[in-house]
Amino acid sequence: MKRLVILGSGTGGTIIAGKMRKILAESQWEITLIDRDWQHHYQPGWLFIPFGIYTKEDCVKPKIKFIPPGINFVLDDITGIDPVKKQVKTKRDNYPYDWLVIATGCRIMPEEVEGMAEGMGADIHNFYSQEGAVALYDKLKYFDKGRVVVNIAEMPFKCPVAPLEFAFMADWYFSINGVRKNIEIELVTPLGAAFTKPVAAGILGHICEQKNIKVTPNYQIAGVDAGKKTIKSYGGEEIPYDLLVAIPPNFGAQFIMDSDMGDPMGYVDTDHFTLKAKNYDYIYVVGDATNVPT
Repeated sequence: MKRLVILGSGTGGTIIAGKMRKILAESQWEITLIDRDWQHHYQPGWLFIPFGIYTKEDCVKPKIKFIPPGINFVLDDITGIDPVKKQVKTKRDNYPYDWLVIATGCRIMPEEVEGMAEGMGADIHNFYSQEGAVALYDKLKYFDKGRVVVNIAEMPFKCPVAPLEFAFMADWYFSINGVRKNIEIELVTPLGAAFTKPVAAGILGHICEQKNIKVTPNYQIAGVDAGKKTIKSYGGEEIPYDLLVAIPPNFGAQFIMDSDMGDPMGYVDTDHFTLKAKNYDYIYVVGDATNVPT
């Protein structure tokens, strides 16, 4: 019996499991899908929670609804990979593999920016987690004047258009609530423009001008002063805020870093055309766990 082990049962890992179960005979292949969470989070929905369009419940369903029969679904914390012995370590067991697919995504790390984690939940919020999106909904309900700063800490981060979408939706939300004239919205980004691609950046930058959304490009954040309500760049430029909507640094899974299989931010070096892990045989990587430049 051969073994295919898939780490992470988000969208990517679940799709891989379903497709491979159709292709690989159950009499010859055992497929194991490992994840620490029994709930599937519809992550694009988090963007809509702060504005009351979706609720938390709209964005969560049991993962077992999406996992087809014939898959060994394991709920456990992954602690490491041994590519020499070809086995995955979890808190409770070890899982040998013939082929491995890593689909564990990435996570936000506000503690990587000085002062950001300490202020999170007060006047600093994010929509890159379910908890953050719900807390931001509570904050926006009563926000009727002041400066909203949407800050991208650094590259890479998942869903590159989401911060700009948030700024546009904030403009709409404050407008329908009749308070837009009292609120400044500023997008502060390490990019050279509003978006990553030149043509789109030009169009979207023009839309920002039309919506009176200020774009501050090439900003490398060094820290947050939650007491003064300012962010500071490495060049010393300070930007004040009343509400900071932060897109913190995005890192890969901790077990990738602990296994010395990734770069300093925990992303696996992945062939951009085949999705094979460049430095390891019998391992493929999909989604936000890769260093594919998307």
